[in-house]
Amino acid sequence: MGIFHHSSRSSFVRSHTDVGPESLALSLHSNSSQRCSIGLRSAGQSSSSTQDSVIHVFMDLALCTAAQSYPIDIHRRKLFLWFSHLPQEEKQFGGYFSPETMHVDPLILERNPEERLGLLSPCLQTKNSSFPSVTVEQLFEPTDAWSEDRGLNVLLYGAVGTGKSTVIRKLVLDWCTGTTLANFKLLVPFSCEDLNQLSKMTSLRDLVSRKYLHLKKHPLLSGEGNQAKDVLFLFNGMEKIQLDFRIGSTELCSDPNEALLPGVVVVNLLRKYLLPEASILVTTRLSALDRIPQKYVSRYAQICGFSDPDRQRAYFTSRLLQQSGKTAHNQEAQALIELLYLSLQRESQLAAACFLPSYCWLTCATLHFLHFTNVNAPIRTLTGIYTSFLRLNFGGEVLGTGAGTNVPIQGHHSSLMLYVVRTVGKLAFDGVTYKRTSFSERELEQWIGGKTKTDEELHQLAMFRTDVLDFFLAPCVGNEKYLSQDLSENDERRYVFAVPAMQEYLAALYMVLGENKSALEKLTRQVSVAIGQATEDVNALMNILSKFIPLRIFAIFNLLKLFPKLFEKIRSRNKGSIAKTMAAEMFRTEDSYNEDVLDQVEQSLLGVHGPQPKQYSEGQPFELYPIFMGGLLHYGNRVLLQQLGCSIQSSTVAQITLALRKYLVRELSKPQPPEELMDLLVLLYEFQNPRLTAEVLASIRAIRLTNIRMTPIKCFVLSSVLSCTPPSYHLEELDLSSCLLTHDLLQMLWPAFRHTHNLNLQFNSLGPESCILLRDLLLDPKILIRSLQLCDNPLLDSGAHTLLESLPKNQSLTHLSLMHTGLGDRGALDLAKRLQQHTGLQELNVAYNNIGDNAALTLVDACREHPSIHTVHLYLNPLSDVGKKSLYVRGVARGHSSSGRRVKVLASVTEGSDISEDWHPILSVIRENASSWDRERIKQQLKVFLTDLEWGRQQQQSFWKRLHFRKVEKGVKQTLQMLEKDTPSKRSHK
Repeated sequence: MGIFHHSSRSSFVRSHTDVGPESLALSLHSNSSQRCSIGLRSAGQSSSSTQDSVIHVFMDLALCTAAQSYPIDIHRRKLFLWFSHLPQEEKQFGGYFSPETMHVDPLILERNPEERLGLLSPCLQTKNSSFPSVTVEQLFEPTDAWSEDRGLNVLLYGAVGTGKSTVIRKLVLDWCTGTTLANFKLLVPFSCEDLNQLSKMTSLRDLVSRKYLHLKKHPLLSGEGNQAKDVLFLFNGMEKIQLDFRIGSTELCSDPNEALLPGVVVVNLLRKYLLPEASILVTTRLSALDRIPQKYVSRYAQICGFSDPDRQRAYFTSRLLQQSGKTAHNQEAQALIELLYLSLQRESQLAAACFLPSYCWLTCATLHFLHFTNVNAPIRTLTGIYTSFLRLNFGGEVLGTGAGTNVPIQGHHSSLMLYVVRTVGKLAFDGVTYKRTSFSERELEQWIGGKTKTDEELHQLAMFRTDVLDFFLAPCVGNEKYLSQDLSENDERRYVFAVPAMQEYLAALYMVLGENKSALEKLTRQVSVAIGQATEDVNALMNILSKFIPLRIFAIFNLLKLFPKLFEKIRSRNKGSIAKTMAAEMFRTEDSYNEDVLDQVEQSLLGVHGPQPKQYSEGQPFELYPIFMGGLLHYGNRVLLQQLGCSIQSSTVAQITLALRKYLVRELSKPQPPEELMDLLVLLYEFQNPRLTAEVLASIRAIRLTNIRMTPIKCFVLSSVLSCTPPSYHLEELDLSSCLLTHDLLQMLWPAFRHTHNLNLQFNSLGPESCILLRDLLLDPKILIRSLQLCDNPLLDSGAHTLLESLPKNQSLTHLSLMHTGLGDRGALDLAKRLQQHTGLQELNVAYNNIGDNAALTLVDACREHPSIHTVHLYLNPLSDVGKKSLYVRGVARGHSSSGRRVKVLASVTEGSDISEDWHPILSVIRENASSWDRERIKQQLKVFLTDLEWGRQQQQSFWKRLHFRKVEKGVKQTLQMLEKDTPSKRSHK
């Protein structure tokens, strides 16, 4: 036998000398049973044969190890592919992330068995904790209780949102790449939720091969010898499977091939009765911690989230700094991270929320939405982000009925999210209704668990309080910020929602789901269905008896048919009340002076740096509440909510939408402040209903967003909403003055410009590169812009030259304002050359552009010869007295001119020796813009105006005309005094 094997071994080695590693591995795998059955030779063999035998043994062992490692290599590759898959929610970050680049390890503390129930929820407590911080790999290092023939059972636990699933995913990926837990040859992860769905009895080996076919009949799982010491089992979410450690209920089993229920298999593994050498890692929530008896747990470890600002900052950096390859985006992201870090270091409410990695994710997702939205990314909404956030944390979660080891965990399927809505959502709704953001412990008891009666409800409440309540509510950090005067006198500890917007989201969900119905409304559906069924039977009977019953009596019986319609009418009225509430909350008078909701969301995350803004509202504004209600009606969000067990019917959406349209159109008939108008656009965007959007916007003819700080998301919202309207829809005015617009933002607004007649882009940061886009805008035949105002944008000569290239082919422009854009003489001369190529222009404003006498005279001559220009603005330019007089004379058409037109030239508050008809508008323009213009130059120009007025007054003989000159002089002097009083130095000391 030995000779035969030697010859076969030699031939095998020779036959595989030149093959590649993959072919060799396949051959080794196919002949593993034969090669692994070889033993040692007897001691009586010769030295040469002994040497050959030793070589044979080592070769056999090497080949046997290779044969075993081959399916493990497959296992590593497949696990890596499976666990590298990111949830759908991660795609909103643009797809730039991988688990390796975005992972930050949360704090893990090893706990003593006696103190394992001591909760460390507030982040401040973990800083002073005496428990050592460990890694998962350190938890499997040998201890005094550990021996070669007995593996470790490690129980890793934590509340919702602390990062258990993320840690497990990273652990599996690191094992696949060989960077951690290298002492385990095989890692076998299981989802307890998946195991709980299996009702068929199966053995451990079949259970493994059922999930991982490539590990079928792997020798490490055979139970022979101590091979299982190289195996680590991972059971994630132990609270989702029924485990019963009582001997009378769960039989003992040590055979990996014996078929048992999945729960029994897990129990025997934890008992160390089945594969005792194997190590086990179990993750669970706090409420299920004692479902495994203490004697079966080697080590307890608690995941405590991000307990310090440095971990939180590392998380934000790993996500926000990887937006794209653009340097500008990285610079903006770095600035956001610095603002976040300042807020975290102050131990603000945000720092308390970001103690949970889940809220770090929500913070990053929201900031990415606010600052890095682009036209190429998929449509994302703020409501969608919060809905996705809840689906990530509560998707598929049900609330069990008991906490004992012998009570089925999921015997009664109750959606955990629906339970959240009916408890925490009810609390949130009460806070929004009465303008409150903080709640006492007594109020929490009242709203969360005040009416529990049965044992089942008490068990559910206990699990909810332990696992979920701290996820939504956190101790109030800054009481003076959250408490009103009447509540601050109470020394009782108060709680707030971890993220302020979450209160408004849950309140909106509570409202849209109809959980705020009265007792009559709750009975409506049941009574309607019951009466509807009764009327079907009655109708059949009436059809028979109608021939015998008198007509009057028969009519009384037919009244039964009215009941279902009557109750349906009550239900529809309830939907109408939801729409009315949305509209009323949307246009609250006291909230009109608040910043728009997107700025409020950003400030809640980044804080307010610098002087505190003046607040006009006495109470806390809840302007996100109606916007979330609209967003929850969107089909995509309803699908996600359906997965969470919160169903919003299409009929409900239709009824609310119909009523909402009526209320919105009625409210928009009144003038709205820019902030309220921006909030309305956000509501329509969150709703994602093009038909409703078009119908509401049909009643709007002007969108004035003056002084709104436009950001990428706001520009995207405006363009997206206006894109829902038909091509025939046009705004009379789109006012985007003083909105901090840049070239990149202007590109995002292109779809909005298609629907605009009068476009106001004054007081922004549009440079020469923006003129390329504006030129293309004017050249587009589908865009009919009549008035374009570009005052106070640094266009310069080069930008103006590019913009004026559109004049020959544009036929719609009638008013062009280039005031204070840095034109100079060169730009004015270029404009004079191109004016004759555009026949529709009527008014031209080139005031305050450093234009001299000669260029101004040339421009006025060109305007005089133009067929339609009637007004030219040239004030605040360095014109001499002679030049201004010449401009006034040139403005009158020459005697041989066939048109006989007069061009009004506004060069000063005077025209020759008379008062200009437009002196008041000129002074108004100066007053409005003095804060952003060169004050010394404006004061110098006002003194020139006074000189002109004094000279003109001296030329007048009429007392009334001299009195008029005095009146204008008084207005100029008042403007001059205003500038001298409000100097930059004085303003800085205010």
